[in-house]
Order: sequence, then structure tokens, then C-alpha cells
Amino acid sequence: MDRTRASWCNTTHDWAAAVDHDHLAAIRSAPHSYAPGGTAHLLLEVLAYAADEAECNGGGRAVVTLHPDGSVSVADDGRGTDTRFDGAGRPVKKPVMATKDLRFFDVPAPPPLPDGHPRRGMSVVAALSERLTHTNRRRNGSWTQRYEHGVPVTDLDPAPDAATTGTTVHFHPTTGPLTAEQAQEARGGWPSYLTIEIEDRTTG
Repeated sequence: MDRTRASWCNTTHDWAAAVDHDHLAAIRSAPHSYAPGGTAHLLLEVLAYAADEAECNGGGRAVVTLHPDGSVSVADDGRGTDTRFDGAGRPVKKPVMATKDLRFFDVPAPPPLPDGHPRRGMSVVAALSERLTHTNRRRNGSWTQRYEHGVPVTDLDPAPDAATTGTTVHFHPTTGPLTAEQAQEARGGWPSYLTIEIEDRTTG
């Protein structure tokens, strides 16, 4: 069987490309276009993936945490980001952070998020974050990878396996602070199969 990345079937992202620098630069150059409403919109982009997982699993949960340093994390209990192994046995994750989501870019009418603005994908969150940590828990292993302005700065670092699968995205946005009120508002507009909880650690 051909196990080269270029041969893998593309669904949401191009497996052959690890980083699309031009795509990330275009997002960084127009933050108001890609994240209207600032960090509140970025939170919706992350929650949209949690909603995707909840739909596939017949229900799911996401926990949004506001941290004292102004960062935000979203942890879900989905299947985790698709990770495969190449011909040399090296793990390769779907490049959701550093390349365009084929469903939402270069299409005439991407679906709207609950704020009414188009969904664009996780690359918008990564590109508009000073730092982002992506922690992934799948049945075939767990790992963490760090990004700066959308560009990976580490390889896939092994992480301790947990009893459950899921994804945690912890991002330090360049689009301003997220208020507790905005976080609560982000709970609305999603299908009933996604349960969203808010943890505000900024109040001590």
C-alpha cells in the first residue's frame, strides 16, 4: 500500500502540505476580515470543530476555559485530530492549524458560524494567535504540538495517554481579550448534541 502523504485522500485538508505560509500570512494581514468580532469569533471557530465531533459521536462536550494570562482553551471529548503514519512509521497529523480548510476556503459560500460570519477553520485561530498549543488524544496515541502565529515550532511531542479521546486547543490570541460575557454568549446557536461549559479562572 502506498503510504506517502501525497497519496492520501484529502477531505478537509491537503495531507501533502505541512505548512502554507502564504495562507497564514494572508490571514495575519487581514485580522478584521477573518476574525470579525475578534477573539469571540476565534472561539466559535474552535467550537465548530467540537460540534463536528459531537455530531459524529451522537453527542459531545466542550469545556471553554478563560485563563488569567488572557489565553483561552477549549477541550472536547471527540475522536481527536486524524493522525496517520507514513511509510517510515512516522506520525503525521492532519495539518488543521497550518493549512487552509478545503471546505471553507476558495468556496463561494462557506457556512456561517453562530455570529453570522463565515466559518473559515482552525488556521484562522492559529494564525491570529501569538502562541497555540494543540493537544491530541486518540486511540492510537497522544501528542502535543506548539505553534507561533500559525507556524509549528515543535514536532509532535508524545503526551501521556488518557482514559478518553479528545482535543484541547489552548491559544493566546492577538485579537484582544475575551470577556466572560462573550464566552457565555458563545454557548448559543449550536445544535443540541453539543454541550458547552465555561470555566472562568480570571476572577481568582
